[in-house]
Formats: sequence, structure tokens, C-alpha cells
Amino acid sequence: MRKIVGRLGLGAMVALAPMIVHAEGLKLSGASSKSRAMLFRNQTNILDTRAAQQYEHSSRLKPGAKSLAGLEPETVPSYSGKYRGQYLGTAKAAAARHNIPEDLFLRLVQQESGWNPNARSHKGAMGLAQLMPATAAKLGVNPRDPAQNLEGGARYLRMMYDRFGSWRLALAAYNAGPEAVAKHNGVPPYRETRNYVRVIYGS
Repeated sequence: MRKIVGRLGLGAMVALAPMIVHAEGLKLSGASSKSRAMLFRNQTNILDTRAAQQYEHSSRLKPGAKSLAGLEPETVPSYSGKYRGQYLGTAKAAAARHNIPEDLFLRLVQQESGWNPNARSHKGAMGLAQLMPATAAKLGVNPRDPAQNLEGGARYLRMMYDRFGSWRLALAAYNAGPEAVAKHNGVPPYRETRNYVRVIYGS
């Protein structure tokens, strides 16, 4: 988001500023749950449309491996899922907002929930990105709202990448928790986590 805004110019920054505060910070207090959800969707839709317009004619602004990672490029397998429903565009937009390789995030959602917004794990993880209630609360999102669930998942994945500097380790932290990755100084030796990383990342 910083890279996009940095290239939009002062006028566009002023126009977008109120919406960025709401969409990224999710500061939606002072309204009913229904109106907060509607406000969230309206603002993210506006941001998504404006970002797409900026990307359309400029390859310089399109997320690429080097600009995303800030380090060496990482090869991410393409998303090959059959799902083409209403949440696909929302997931793509969330990935773009948080500078995540699009295919990586789509593969994560496919693995986490199979694109079922009502999915719930035996551990209590909820929704498309399978957010734990405590994590969703810290992120300030409603895990029952599909758009906010995807926003929270993308933001959390980006936080894990910023901490560990690798999408492979970010995925491991998303699945097993950051402390497990830190403890083992890499992908934890858990069968579930190693399979999770292999399925999404390819190795």
C-alpha cells in the first residue's frame, strides 16, 4: 500500500487518506455491527477499484517478486484452483493491499477453507482465512465477515513475512504460530505444518 500511495501523488493521497485509515486500521467504532460491515465493504471496494486503475497501465506499479519481498525473488506456484466465485476478487485485492504474491494468498485460502466462508476448524479457526478468534480480535476484524476475514488473513500473513523475511516461513508461522518458527529456527518439524507449507509453497 505504501508503494502504491507513494506513486499516486499528493492529491490522490489526500483523497484516499480517510479510506486507508478505515480499511487498514479497521477503525469502525461508533456504528452498529451492520453499518460497520457495510462501511468496511464500501471502503475496501473503493480502494480496490482505485488501486486496480493505477495498476492497469503501469507494470512499474504491479506487485512483482522483488518489490514484494524486498529481498531475493521467491518462486510461488500459480493458483490452479477451480473456485471462481465472489470471494476470489476480494482475496486478490487483500493480497495487493498487503503486498503479498497473489497466487500465494489464493493458494492459502484454498488450503485453509476451500473457499467456504462458514468453515470452522476443530480448534476454533473461522472463515475463509481460518482466523482464530483471538487473532481476529487483535487485528480488529470480524472473522464472520468474509471480506474482513480475508483482510485479517492477508494482514497477518504479511506480519509473519515481515518478521521472518521468507514467504515459506511466513506460511509456517501462519499455521503453527510464530513462536514455533522462532523456536525451531525454521519450519517446525510438525507433519501438519510441513505438509501445509509444501502444498501452498511447493517445497
